[in-house]
Amino acid sequence: MNTVIAFILMFGLLVSVHEWGHLIFAKRAGMLAREFAIGFGPKIFSFTKNETLYTIRLLPIGGYVRVAGDDPEIIDLKPGHHIGLEFNEDGKVNKIIVNNKDKHPNAHLIEVEAIDLDHNLTIDGYNLGDESNLQRFSVDRKAFFLMDERETQIAPYDRQFASKTVGQRAMQLFAGPMMNFILAILIFVIIGLVQGVPADRALIGEVQPDSPAAEAGLESGDEVIQVEGSSITTWQEFTSIIQESPGKSVDIVVKRDSQTESMSVSPKEVTNGEVTIGQVGVTLAFEKSFLGTFKYGFLQTYETTKLILVNLFMLITGQLSIDMLSGPVGIYDVTDQVVQTGFMNYLMWTAMLSINLGIINLVPLPALDGGRLLFVGIEAVRGKPIDPQKEGIFHVIGFALLMLLMIVVTWNDIQRLFL
Repeated sequence: MNTVIAFILMFGLLVSVHEWGHLIFAKRAGMLAREFAIGFGPKIFSFTKNETLYTIRLLPIGGYVRVAGDDPEIIDLKPGHHIGLEFNEDGKVNKIIVNNKDKHPNAHLIEVEAIDLDHNLTIDGYNLGDESNLQRFSVDRKAFFLMDERETQIAPYDRQFASKTVGQRAMQLFAGPMMNFILAILIFVIIGLVQGVPADRALIGEVQPDSPAAEAGLESGDEVIQVEGSSITTWQEFTSIIQESPGKSVDIVVKRDSQTESMSVSPKEVTNGEVTIGQVGVTLAFEKSFLGTFKYGFLQTYETTKLILVNLFMLITGQLSIDMLSGPVGIYDVTDQVVQTGFMNYLMWTAMLSINLGIINLVPLPALDGGRLLFVGIEAVRGKPIDPQKEGIFHVIGFALLMLLMIVVTWNDIQRLFL
């Protein structure tokens, strides 16, 4: 149960922060954000606030923000359609009743002659049964379609995605991944504030009992300043020499309580794959540093980003197999293992997944933020947008392929669980 709760909280946080970025910058640009969804599939919870429908959906495989004009509108009225109109106090249409008009006895029924809900916000039509008098009705900017008794707010062109500048659209698309990187930085900062940050020198933290370090007399708090006659300033320098000296006696000098101590340690031989390295049984110390904590947050995010990009490049070039990928099932399994090792490791895992989510969404693949950013970039270069229908087909096909990939990855995850 702890793993289930941890997974739900982690998934909800990562997706919510990502989609919140899209939502905030959509609203800042004046776009109509129709829906903010966590998950896909059937709705299990929903509410509406400030024009946006907030939903939690059944399948935990992502989320989305649906912006007006960013996806095909499902309601397309044409000349000849019979509709009902309801009006506000200013005499403007505030409800356009598409069907079930008998449930709205006070609605004004007309046959549509012409309709413009993008620019002029007008409907031209005849009263049903009287085609001698063509009337024009002004439509409120926040009017609703009513179809199957479900309301959908209209979106004048200036509130649609396509009406915004290249910069505004690019920022709205980039905001999701950006928020994932910001979240990772914040999590690493929290970790640093709680447990401290790795010392920027060769400062020993824990000494394992009965280890070569303990036998040599090394203690927690010792600072290694010299190994085999060479000055040591970083932990990496110290561990590199130790790893290269399995079974050999190594002379070291440490600083302890403002004094220096000399001793010899013999790293034990440890086989790592086909390579034998030396280990002495010590860990790097952590120190409390307020400013260092923020540096740690950015540095850890950078190092994790670099590692993920290297692995992604290896996957693209065939150096890594697709079997190395994990979907929700595999992530759940790893989360189960991480949760058992402690809350700090769980936070670290969450930060790493947040960075991974940000990077994957920036990959220029169809239906992902990166794919859509690619089209915005092409528009900026060529000076005009690509045909929306062609772009839509590209994203639909791409989304289908991504779902197929998700199925394959999930199947591999399930097989690994039972092998």
